[in-house]
Amino acid sequence: MPNWSEISDEIASAEAGGIEDAAGYVRNKYMLALSEHTGRNVIAYYSGWLTLEARPSGIEIDDDDKGGFMTAVHKLHRPNGLDLILHTPGGNIAAAESIVFYLREQFGTDIRVIVPQIAMSAGTMIACSAQSIVLGKQSSLGPIDPHLNGISAPAVLEEFDRAVRMVQENPASIPLWQTIVGKYHPTFLDSCRRSRDMSKQIVQSWLTSGMFAGDADAAQKAQTISEKLSNHDEHKEHGRHIHFDVCEALGLKITRLESDPDLQDLVLSVHHAFHHTCRRSRVVKVIENHNGSSWVKTIE
Repeated sequence: MPNWSEISDEIASAEAGGIEDAAGYVRNKYMLALSEHTGRNVIAYYSGWLTLEARPSGIEIDDDDKGGFMTAVHKLHRPNGLDLILHTPGGNIAAAESIVFYLREQFGTDIRVIVPQIAMSAGTMIACSAQSIVLGKQSSLGPIDPHLNGISAPAVLEEFDRAVRMVQENPASIPLWQTIVGKYHPTFLDSCRRSRDMSKQIVQSWLTSGMFAGDADAAQKAQTISEKLSNHDEHKEHGRHIHFDVCEALGLKITRLESDPDLQDLVLSVHHAFHHTCRRSRVVKVIENHNGSSWVKTIE
């Protein structure tokens, strides 16, 4: 398997050979080889947030991505299903919901998500829409607790519930909790409840209709997993990495990347090639299929 440095050398060699988009050439080489290995369509959704010093707009999942997926899906043979390579810090829940709706309209539920390194937050939600999730030893998902104005919605609600309990137990603490809870407008609390409930309901629906479709206890499994993934108190922080062993223990259908050495080699080669693409340019996001059709977003 080519490592990070060897992929870099391969790109440099392609540049020396006069290939204009050397990084794209190497990406497509391994994407196509991956598709040939699996017999399935491959689309990579790759954000460059780990390669950038600052965090510019456009790196997270948003409604603009729909155009990228439309470009990548165009002319693909739908009956071959889809392997979605996902590398993202997360983003807008409604946009993620819309993307999954579109992909399921194109491929049904014959979608497998491959996470070569990280798919957090709304990325984890998208992963839960798949029939199975491929994770390596280095891969991780994340909690799905939504954030409003940079604040965890479940954390706000937990703080409010704690205030209610403490005031009931000790009325003398009312002035203290008035100061703490008073910073939240009632409509903000309601928005937190709605966002928390929406993220759980979406994941539960996807798990029931996809990963656990046909299981007698599908709804119960889906509810349990969505509750655990959204449990802020258990995960402590939104950026907590959830690795394959915990994902398996949660009940998600996980395929170990290491179980197929050829698949592992190809997936990680693709991952390194995308990583270099973002490092060598002003690219913040790429959505690309195995035939080389791509949609690219750059820093303005």
